[in-house]
Amino acid sequence: MVAPVLVLDFGSQVTQLIARRVREAGVYCEIVPFNKADAALAEGPRAIILSGGPCSVHEEGSPRAPQAVFDLGVPVLGICYGEMTMCEQLGGAVEGGHAREFGRADIVICKGSPLLDGLGDAKSHEPVWMSHGDKITAIPPGFHIVATSENSPNAVIANEERRFYGVQFHPEVVHTPRGSQILKNFVIKIAGIEPTWNMHAFKEKAIAKIREQVGTGRVICGLSGGVDSSVAAVLLHEAIGDQLTCIFVDTGLMRAGESEEVVSLFRGHYNIPLLHAEASEMFLTELEGVSDPEKKRKIIGKAFIDVFDYESAKVGGADFLAQGTLYPDVIESVSATGGPSVTIKSHHNVGGLPAHMKMKLVEPLRELFKDEVRALGRELGLPESFVGRHPFPGPGLAIRLPGEITREKLEILRKADTIYLDEIRQAGLYDKIWQAFAVLLPVKTVGVMGDGRTYDFVCALRAVTSTDGMTADYYPFEHSFLARVSTRLVNEVKGINRVCYDITSKPPGTIEWE
Repeated sequence: MVAPVLVLDFGSQVTQLIARRVREAGVYCEIVPFNKADAALAEGPRAIILSGGPCSVHEEGSPRAPQAVFDLGVPVLGICYGEMTMCEQLGGAVEGGHAREFGRADIVICKGSPLLDGLGDAKSHEPVWMSHGDKITAIPPGFHIVATSENSPNAVIANEERRFYGVQFHPEVVHTPRGSQILKNFVIKIAGIEPTWNMHAFKEKAIAKIREQVGTGRVICGLSGGVDSSVAAVLLHEAIGDQLTCIFVDTGLMRAGESEEVVSLFRGHYNIPLLHAEASEMFLTELEGVSDPEKKRKIIGKAFIDVFDYESAKVGGADFLAQGTLYPDVIESVSATGGPSVTIKSHHNVGGLPAHMKMKLVEPLRELFKDEVRALGRELGLPESFVGRHPFPGPGLAIRLPGEITREKLEILRKADTIYLDEIRQAGLYDKIWQAFAVLLPVKTVGVMGDGRTYDFVCALRAVTSTDGMTADYYPFEHSFLARVSTRLVNEVKGINRVCYDITSKPPGTIEWE
């Protein structure tokens, strides 16, 4: 699929959100590293967005946009670092050592522009989110100032003739309330792209693409029990029918009752061929004594492949392996620029297959964000109770048990998680929360129950709101709710005598603890 809008990534941790906002406007968009963009630029995008990044333009060796970006004759929008490198490359000037802007700021519109259409007239104030330490001190020839802020006299600049625009703030983050409108103005009003991106169109194109790639070959699909792999499996089944066999690797790291639910859904409701590999003993043995979170992920990934290797032999000569890899998985697992951005965590389903597995990968969801996968699931007719489930990590409960994993601790965590989610559902809050789960900490504390002393584990509760999982904030439960959950956990789960609630946002934290 040729993307009409390209985002050139300079290493910002929120580059993904630019693509997400553009897609929300109904326009398909892809991210490419700034230094690997030649092929994508040659395909003829209709608009280009230059992302933010951690570098300073005036530093030696800092990233630059390919010259083709400015020679293609298409609209270009520079965001933060993207605006600065545009200025530098087109004859303006950027300096360090000036007043920095981090966090909320107000811009003042001083001249009308299609980029800010709908945001107000001249002298209107607009809240935005800034995150920069350098300052544009001279704009390039042909540009004019559209808006200013207290510390950014060139907060929004434009060359309307060439359709080049720069914004010093981040329109992609939720902290810029009408940033989505700015991006929509750019891709639809300025670039003139029809908003035709939707899940029905994606489904039809994905099915055609799967059929073209697979032909008459056989495909095995790894089911983890989560929404992503399940949607991938149903999409594949609609595309190739009985050429698909699903393998559900039961790692012993699922939540209570989930294994049975997955088997019932696929064998019963969809009648999709399914091999149920009960491998909990193998996974728990491999994880014994391991505390490091990255080692846990690697062990689980390797064991998953080993079980797959064994089970796929029963299928008899499969040609393809399908995975529920998502766009954020790909971006988070590999530094987008090979330098400036930082790998946050590894994903066990990204990075290819061992050489001895003579299968090719099919990743039909690789272009999608999480909420887009849910929309696709609904388009495919998956039950809302399944599609609307909170995200569950591939490594399962292993990364909600910091420290060493034992069967005893897994059972404690399962019971705690079940009670927590039960209370959330009873309160009518499940669909208002992006993700909620319990974490069993590798810490024991003294407690008193009745007349006796206890020395048991601490349970941490986590619940966040988000639109795509890239940024998140904690859910503001009523204290009465937390008190009720805490009382149930301490009374009903043997092994827990203290409960905490995690109020960390992402960033600086991640949603999961490991």
